[in-house]
Amino acid sequence: MSEDELKALKKEVSQKKRIATDWASQIHDLVEDRLLVDYDTLPELARQAHQACVDWAEAKARLEAAGGTA
Repeated sequence: MSEDELKALKKEVSQKKRIATDWASQIHDLVEDRLLVDYDTLPELARQAHQACVDWAEAKARLEAAGGTA
């Protein structure tokens, strides 16, 4: 794998990690600020956060398999 391809994989891992962190932040904000009003949105936020973590883990595994570090 070329250096450019490894760099692209590293960038993908970082982006997916940021997306997962953003979903976690939304859950945090919901719990701290408006849980008793918006609790019905929690399952969808959790689903999105879970999927974002799965996406990050898959990208990280591809990077590690290519010999890069996450």
